[in-house]
Amino acid sequence: MKFRSNPIAAAVNSHGAPSLVRGIGLTTAINLNVLNMIGVGPFITLPLMVIALGDRAILGWILGAVLALCDGMVWAELGTRFPESGGSYLYLNRLYGIERWGRLLSFLYIWQLTFSAPLSTASGAVGLSQYAAYLWPKLNVSWFAYQVAIGGWLHVHLIVTLASCVAMLACGLATFLIYSGIRTVGRISRVLSIGVLLAIVWVIGSGLAHMHVWTPHLHPAFSGHGLDGFGTGLLIAIYNYGGYYNICFLAGEVKDPRRIIPRAIFWSILLVASLYVFLNISVLSVIPVREFMQSGAISTRSSVIAVVMQRLYGPWAGKAMAVLIVWTAFASVFAVLLGYSRVPFAAALDKNYFPSFATLHKTKRFPTVSLLVLGAVSVFFCLFRLPDLIAALIITRIVFQFLLQAVGLVAFRKKLGGQPNPFRMPFYPIPALLAIAGFLFVLLHGKNLSREIEFATGLLMTGLLIYGLRAVIRREWPFQPRATSTVLD
Repeated sequence: MKFRSNPIAAAVNSHGAPSLVRGIGLTTAINLNVLNMIGVGPFITLPLMVIALGDRAILGWILGAVLALCDGMVWAELGTRFPESGGSYLYLNRLYGIERWGRLLSFLYIWQLTFSAPLSTASGAVGLSQYAAYLWPKLNVSWFAYQVAIGGWLHVHLIVTLASCVAMLACGLATFLIYSGIRTVGRISRVLSIGVLLAIVWVIGSGLAHMHVWTPHLHPAFSGHGLDGFGTGLLIAIYNYGGYYNICFLAGEVKDPRRIIPRAIFWSILLVASLYVFLNISVLSVIPVREFMQSGAISTRSSVIAVVMQRLYGPWAGKAMAVLIVWTAFASVFAVLLGYSRVPFAAALDKNYFPSFATLHKTKRFPTVSLLVLGAVSVFFCLFRLPDLIAALIITRIVFQFLLQAVGLVAFRKKLGGQPNPFRMPFYPIPALLAIAGFLFVLLHGKNLSREIEFATGLLMTGLLIYGLRAVIRREWPFQPRATSTVLD
């Protein structure tokens, strides 16, 4: 979800998957989640949170953590009920019936992933370009901006600058390196993720020394920025907290899923939430809220962490931080593209996606079509603004993934009655219902999300059309002979 190194385990083949070694313990599981949650996301989205909520931005991070905890309980129950690698592809299949609605919904999940994965990749590349522009300000020179309506309803706003060309180059270079078989950047990205953690701690420690500059107003009233501000703030928080469920995609390799998965989700959210809250306080201790709101503060907002370090220690510190973030962002672009390219490939092997996506390189044995398609779409998405990329990514995931899982779990448990499960969420069904309500709140009250909702609607309609045509040709559900239809009970 958020831009980070987040390789997803391959979807489970309907004929069974090879047995995996269960060697991941609790500490490793928490580390995997935390490193996937913290990437360049907070460095590029903290200004967006401040713009949405002003000096109440800290509430956005807190409410986002509450929503993540509620949804995390849904993931924890799914991960312990179906302790196999595969994640959402597996859950949607099992919750809604392998050969019925689950077949359709898991196809739609992979269909949206073909576009939402490049949105994630492009958002990181655009963040990379923003910090590159801190080092070379001339990258912000705009060539042209163009708005077009596709089909009379999907409005697209394209912006071309030298910085967007840098972002496109980063995606193209990552695709080329993966295609060439170079994998060392993926390992380097994990080391750099630790470097990012240290950088966050450095910023927090430095900013806390200037606490007297910022006096937050944490009263709960929604006046000022209104419900739309909190909707937008929650959307940004979802982007940044994304990854708390990473261990669920690796459930087939966890030693004791019943004990480890819920604890890993819970502790990773609390740890990351603490970092985000203190990072928010530290940055606003150096750069006041009123400065974020000024129309001329675009350069400050786009590379805020570098600006903070520059003001505290001088130009050398700002440039050093910018270089670190650029390098980390590229390593993450590489790792994310590498991981996501395997997901449509696995679904194609499961005969639930386009057969061409199952194509492997003849000598290097990696999914060529899947990689090239995701890489090309990522390059194109670099022409969009960062807020639009994040909003489109989160709205798409909410519609095709988060809501379907939460609703499916409630329906599935009702169907099973009182049958025991390795993990039962506390105060069920309140956390699941709160997660559903939170996601719906973002859809209803996120500011200026009409384009993103149109985008998600377009994906849904085209996905349904493609699946329907395929089902007719293959005589699959719902067009298969009734006698051969099977339902997972």
